[in-house]
Amino acid sequence: MGTLMIDFITSLDGYGAAEGWPGWWGMESAEYFGWLGEQPEHTILMGATTYRLMSAFAASGEEGVDELTPMSKVVFSSTLTEPLAWANTGLVTGDAVEAVRAMKEDSRIELRTLGSVSLCRSLIAAELVDRFQVVIFPVITGATGQDRIYDGYPDLRLDLVESRTFEGGLQLLQYVPTVLDGPPGSTGAAS
Repeated sequence: MGTLMIDFITSLDGYGAAEGWPGWWGMESAEYFGWLGEQPEHTILMGATTYRLMSAFAASGEEGVDELTPMSKVVFSSTLTEPLAWANTGLVTGDAVEAVRAMKEDSRIELRTLGSVSLCRSLIAAELVDRFQVVIFPVITGATGQDRIYDGYPDLRLDLVESRTFEGGLQLLQYVPTVLDGPPGSTGAAS
């Protein structure tokens, strides 16, 4: 059975982007990009908004994104149509949760999300996520932040399984998530 990892990059205050700020908040580093290039083979899952953004970055040769082109990618969308311009990208127009459940059952390859806040929220709520990974960039974008990541999520307990600090103060945190029915430690807290 395959595994599914949600993979986000965020500001310290939980935003996925900020108005007027460049990608990676202008704080990308060679060490971080090197680590990205060392990741095991996986299929990337994303929604239509992330697909449009990332495929445009890839087409323009944006550093750190062009390496995604040869990788297997799946986009979930009811608005996009095939053929998709970004190489190695398949389209699923049906229910994302059911499609990912089937992909996990049929695959030994790791599945990872890329951005796609609402897709990730649905996969967490369906308890399909095996790992939750976030790289926190050392900025607060309270005035300009966009795409709040965790709004609308169920309550989760996160058990830390890996951490790393990259040059420039970027923090990688990887967790095993558990959806909670109540505060940790209360009776019936885990679903």
